Amino acid sequence: MAWSNRPAATMQDVAARAGVSVKTVSNVLSGYEHVSAKMRTRVMAAVDELSYEINIAARNLRVGRTHVIGLAIPELSQAYFAELADAVIRAAGQRGYTVLIEQTVREDSTEISAVSNMRKHSIDGLIYSPLTLAPADVTQLNVDFPVVVLGERVHGSQADHVTMSNAAATRAATTHVLELGRRRIAVLGVQPDGPVGTAASRLQGYEDALTSYGIEPDPKLFAAASLWHRRNGVEATERLIATGATFDAIVCFNDALALGALRALKHNGLRVPEDVSVVGFDDIEDSSYSTPSLSTISPRRDEIAQEAVALLVERIEGTAPSTAAREVVTGFALIVRESTLVPF
Repeated sequence: MAWSNRPAATMQDVAARAGVSVKTVSNVLSGYEHVSAKMRTRVMAAVDELSYEINIAARNLRVGRTHVIGLAIPELSQAYFAELADAVIRAAGQRGYTVLIEQTVREDSTEISAVSNMRKHSIDGLIYSPLTLAPADVTQLNVDFPVVVLGERVHGSQADHVTMSNAAATRAATTHVLELGRRRIAVLGVQPDGPVGTAASRLQGYEDALTSYGIEPDPKLFAAASLWHRRNGVEATERLIATGATFDAIVCFNDALALGALRALKHNGLRVPEDVSVVGFDDIEDSSYSTPSLSTISPRRDEIAQEAVALLVERIEGTAPSTAAREVVTGFALIVRESTLVPF
């Protein structure tokens, strides 16, 4: 293989070949928007002809950006957050950004502390998906770099938010089993220390659906779970069965809980959906492969990721239409599968 001794092309060489100034070349390579398409094409043609190697690190240093964004999520062991991370990585890649992921649920720090801690990694901005976000946490969102929060809106923060109507989505899931004729509907995922954050919104949606059918929510059918893992779904369902309470459906606050519920119901000789209808929330990949496959709410992760990355990049690159905090509400869809297919 022959190696060329020709010195590497410089920015000055590119400028000379394109017949423009070095400043124009710099503007093109830095992504400066006020450069004509014709000029950009001429410069990039010179770059190709000279095999000029763009120094990404130097360019980022000049413009004060790293093209790295952070994603702070509770735990990658949860399928929903792993699939969300995948969606964010793909959305960011389409805009020329890479993603640094941080888990926020750790023994050595509080969840909200991840926001300020992520700045140590020289990121341009942060997408933050908390399990809970209390009003007292608002001031910790006011940092010196752009932040987009996923989940329930907390008023008073400077951060942009991408949210969905958790209450409306859980109301749709509960209404679905009500329309099947179910009337003793348990709810799985209630917080033991009282409703907060996403859990509070989902509980509200469940109660609203029952009330609209003239049914008073029965606390005996509230199955608590401090964490929303499969194991917690099994344990909470076993406790519910052990109370002797009668129920013909379970609305679960996420798919992991619902998958655990399916196992506990089968272990106790209860058929799904003949005896008990089960609905989850999140539409993780596993939900379509369980036996029976799981009816669930799809929060449209790809839409959430695209909207969050778009808001964040606009803040990073200074193209946001306003300095005021923005809120984008994404949609949801009820996915009906085998766990609710048979009417009561």
